[in-house]
Amino acid sequence: MGLYQKPKDLKHRLEFVTEIFPDLAPRLAQRAGSLSGGERQMVAMSRALMMGPHVLLLDEPSAGLSPVRQDEAFLRVKEINRAGVTTIMVEQNARRCLQICDRGYVLDQGRDAYTGTGRELLNDPKVIGLYLGTLGADEE
Repeated sequence: MGLYQKPKDLKHRLEFVTEIFPDLAPRLAQRAGSLSGGERQMVAMSRALMMGPHVLLLDEPSAGLSPVRQDEAFLRVKEINRAGVTTIMVEQNARRCLQICDRGYVLDQGRDAYTGTGRELLNDPKVIGLYLGTLGADEE
């Protein structure tokens, strides 16, 4: 469905998406509703990537996933970014998100409270104390 308006690009885009999400390749004929939560999250990202966007906005890509699937989702987001797609992510799992991001913005009551590289924010004592908990960057 993500490539309905550009059928000539189907093969190329499908190859791109199945390189990033290889677990989906053998399930292309399967209905999305019969997939696991993690697989459905992959389908959602894949559908958006089929049109070859320059920017991808992700809202809570790790929500409702098992810890293993969460790690996989973050790794796939990093791969998407490496492939040249600017990725903007809104995510509650701040620690894990900051581990993979180039730039982070920590919001407090809708306002930009802290800005920096992911590494800077992970190591900022104020960010650790207020948003990441006592473990902070030690969990890396």
